[in-house]
Parts: sequence; C-alpha cells; structure tokens
Amino acid sequence: MKLKIFLTLWSGIILSTQLSAQFSHDIWNSLLKKHVSSAGIVDYKGFIKDSMDLNKYLKLLSDNPPDAFKNSKNDQMAYWINAYNSFTIKLIIRYYPVKSIKDIAGKIPFVNTPWDIKFIKIGNETYDLNNIEHGKLRKKFNDPRVHMALVCASKSCPILLNEAFTGAKLDAQFEKQAKSFLADPFRNKISPDKPQISLIFKWYAMDFKKNGGSVVSFINKYSSLKINQNATIDHLNYDWSLNE
Repeated sequence: MKLKIFLTLWSGIILSTQLSAQFSHDIWNSLLKKHVSSAGIVDYKGFIKDSMDLNKYLKLLSDNPPDAFKNSKNDQMAYWINAYNSFTIKLIIRYYPVKSIKDIAGKIPFVNTPWDIKFIKIGNETYDLNNIEHGKLRKKFNDPRVHMALVCASKSCPILLNEAFTGAKLDAQFEKQAKSFLADPFRNKISPDKPQISLIFKWYAMDFKKNGGSVVSFINKYSSLKINQNATIDHLNYDWSLNE
C-alpha cells in the first residue's frame, strides 16, 4: 500500500516536472520582438496577422497555471505579468480598431470597465485583468516594481517591453523598465523641487509605501534626477489613447 502511494506521488512529481519543462514564453518573446518597437510602440495590425501564434501562446498559459508547479517566485511573477500583457493585446485586437482600451467596456452589456471582462482562462479558473493585477500580482508578491511592467495598452502606461519577462531576468527587467519609465518626460517630469509624476504613483501609493518605503524613495532609486523629500509633487494627466 505504501509503495503504491509512493509510486503515485512520484509519477505526479515527474509529470509536473515534464509539463513545467515544456512550457516557455518563447512564442510571446518572438511576437514582442516582431510587433513592439524598442520605444514600446505596438503594431496591433501585426498581432492580428499573427493571431494564430498569439492564440497558441495564450493556450500555453491556459494549460500551464503556475501554481501547479514548484516554480520560483520570480517565475510565477513573470508568468502573471506576461499573462496580463498578452491577454491585454488579445482584448485590443478582438475589438480593433479602437482609440482607447476604455472604449471596449461600452461595447459589452453590464461591463463597467475593460478590466472587468471575464475572458482569461487559466487552468480551471476564469479571470479578468483586475484579477491578475490585484488578486495575483499585487496581493501575492507585494512588489511595487510590477507597476513598471504591466501595460494596459495606453500611452501613459510604462512602455511594453519588447521581450518576454522571465524569472531568470526579472530583476534586471524591472530595473530597466523603472529607469526608462522615469526618464521619459512624457510619462514623468522629474525635478528636485517640482516634479510632475505619473498618476500610477498616486493610484498605487500604498504599494510604494509598504515596508517603510515611499513614492519619492522609489523614484530616487531608479531616476538619475533625484527628488527632494520636501518637494511639491504634482501628477500628469493620463493619456488613455492606444499605444500604437
């Protein structure tokens, strides 16, 4: 009896390892390199032409929920970031052409925002974009750098990185995203005394303040220009037009 239980558990571990080994973000990586510029400009028409490859990647995500495997924290974060960004692309091209992601909600009865649309199948669960951002990434991992990686298809968002996030490169990718976001005067105008910063830092201020931090200390860590602690901070208007 004990041997039977052991063999069952062992076969489950082997199967889980095999499934995990088969999964990669390579398809998504290729699509990003092909259809997203180094400045984060997205070619949605190109994604439409390659929708079969995009759908193939989304099915890989659906069939390989990260909680089923003993992946590292960074691997799981990378998975959910890629899921958020790739399913956002899927949502846009489903309703393309649109001027803004916010226009999509009006096309669906009883849906208030595009982030509330239940269209993301992962394992046996169905999610919306809010579930991934707030329920998975913000709640589970408690890392404010994720706000530099999630892209809601809008110009004032951080740019869409034209490579897939991976667990092995996640810290370096976070640092690259944060530095480019803060150095871009369209998204943040950093100065010592009167900075104008993204509304992201207002909407998610509590995330940046956890563990004794602050919005200013986060910005100063990644910005070449530093903000004084007693600076008068203002926020830029958010441009929701499509990042194409």
